[in-house]
Amino acid sequence: MKTSTAHNQAQTGFETIFVALGPSDHDRIDRLAEKVIDLAGPSGAQVVLGHVFTKEEYAERREMLNFGPHSEVTPDVVAQRFDVVRDIGEHLDTADIDYAVRGGLGEYSQGIADLAEDEDADLVVVGGRKRSPTGKAVFGSTAQEVMLSAHCPVTFVRGDAE
Repeated sequence: MKTSTAHNQAQTGFETIFVALGPSDHDRIDRLAEKVIDLAGPSGAQVVLGHVFTKEEYAERREMLNFGPHSEVTPDVVAQRFDVVRDIGEHLDTADIDYAVRGGLGEYSQGIADLAEDEDADLVVVGGRKRSPTGKAVFGSTAQEVMLSAHCPVTFVRGDAE
């Protein structure tokens, strides 16, 4: 028996799932895609793929993509051309999951939390790797900071240990 999308959303509670993506997510694209498909598929949730750039990274990416310094290119457009975003988008296309792409500027963890809140996300999915407590203290953890600052629940998808 086929159930309606509204009924499925009521069961899972997800209308919008925000997936935080960064350059280090290459090693976990398959795992991230699998988790997002498992969560979004049954509920018919909208998926938002998000990437936050520092101002320097944004300028470098614009230049690499041959956008002039005065052309009106938004972070959304640059994020759409980001390889990690395209890779997970291919998985979602194959699974017939609707998605949008959002880009942001600023500090990674707060920028991710802000984009997710702007999208009124019901869930944030973030990837990471296992680190020792010392590694977290020395290098920080964007995923951990997102978990602490997001306005909604966060699902952590661990990549291979490095």
